[in-house]
Amino acid sequence: MLDLKYIKTNLEAVKRGMEKRKAKIDFTLILNNEDKRKALLLEIEALRHKRNVVSGDIAKMKKAGENAAPFIEQMKDVSETIKKLDKELSSIKDAIHDFLISLPNIPHEDVPVGRDDTENRLEKTHGKPKKSDFKIKPHWEIGENLGILDFTRAAKLTGARFPLYFGQGARLERALINFMLDIHISQHGYTETLPPFIVNKATMTGTGQLPKFEEDLFKLEGWDYYLIPTSEVPMTNIYANEIIDESMLPCKFTAYTPCFRSEAGSYGRDTKGLIRQHQFNKVELVKLTTPETSFIELESLLSNAEKILQLLELPYHVVTLCTGDLGFSATKTYDIEVWMPGQDDGGLYREISSCSNCLDFQARRAGIRFRRKDTKKPEFVHTLNGSGLAVGRTFAAILENYQQADGSVIIPDALVSYMGGQKVIDNDA
Repeated sequence: MLDLKYIKTNLEAVKRGMEKRKAKIDFTLILNNEDKRKALLLEIEALRHKRNVVSGDIAKMKKAGENAAPFIEQMKDVSETIKKLDKELSSIKDAIHDFLISLPNIPHEDVPVGRDDTENRLEKTHGKPKKSDFKIKPHWEIGENLGILDFTRAAKLTGARFPLYFGQGARLERALINFMLDIHISQHGYTETLPPFIVNKATMTGTGQLPKFEEDLFKLEGWDYYLIPTSEVPMTNIYANEIIDESMLPCKFTAYTPCFRSEAGSYGRDTKGLIRQHQFNKVELVKLTTPETSFIELESLLSNAEKILQLLELPYHVVTLCTGDLGFSATKTYDIEVWMPGQDDGGLYREISSCSNCLDFQARRAGIRFRRKDTKKPEFVHTLNGSGLAVGRTFAAILENYQQADGSVIIPDALVSYMGGQKVIDNDA
């Protein structure tokens, strides 16, 4: 959430930021409401002051045996007016709040201006796609042929866009989760968490999923609960409405969780395979930092996510998202896109991680603050998040990049110990 004082002081810059996002925002109403709020507040304070003074006079009159009835009636009218104005003030405050939580974050000045993902900026490429002398298959064909993936039976159990893993496929998924967590904990210094997979409305609002993106969520009927779309949501909110000590920063959390998304608006896209599922596994990275270090921590976060692909020897590239592709809460985002040779008849890079700096946007919504040693006034932390990585998409990338002519799949060296020494997944798995 943006700070109203910042908006008023930097209105033209905020308008330019919204224009870069192609967001048509009229700030007239909120500025008028803010003027009304201040005027009402002054009026209410003046009436309360008058009531306090006259109430004191009434007490003196009663003590002196004088007739205070006219003044008592007058104060009843004042009290009714205050009650009416308080209700009006509350309504205006709600309107201001509703407006503020509907605004996206302002893009950082380094973010390229563009309409969609076709205008994202390529930052670097790592690794080269392997050349093959046989026809490359997509991961869903490889997995089904090996008997480690079954989308048909998954659809029978639940519906479309749910996976069912078997045997060495289930073990590979579990191996990837453990491998990612181990690297982030032992080498990158994150604290492992195991958060709830269900959160309340306030938690979803804190990170920006609500109220704008409710159609993308799975809500539990009859409850103020939602299935998490990513563990960014519970981990970012761990210190919601708290003031923590500066010595705790940066807080670095990681977690494996299943993730649940309705994929509203994506009908007809990526209907095959593991790319766009209603339920998928992910290892997430979250940081809470001081304002002056957040962009340094963003580069570190990106490097941590890249390390997983480097150890798995999977080719990838990194792009900076343009303003038209930037997420609601982010001021700057790097996407890591892994090479998928079995897709789109010749291969393409697909997103496997998004690493974002949200500045104080989420912290302001969730009330996450810190206090420095030498100051009394608390400040909002900066929040960052990134996939470290999306497990199902990593699984798919391994199947496509490590497939062999006979249909088997070589297990990356980094995962062999996690697979009990197994080096190949074949038809006998």
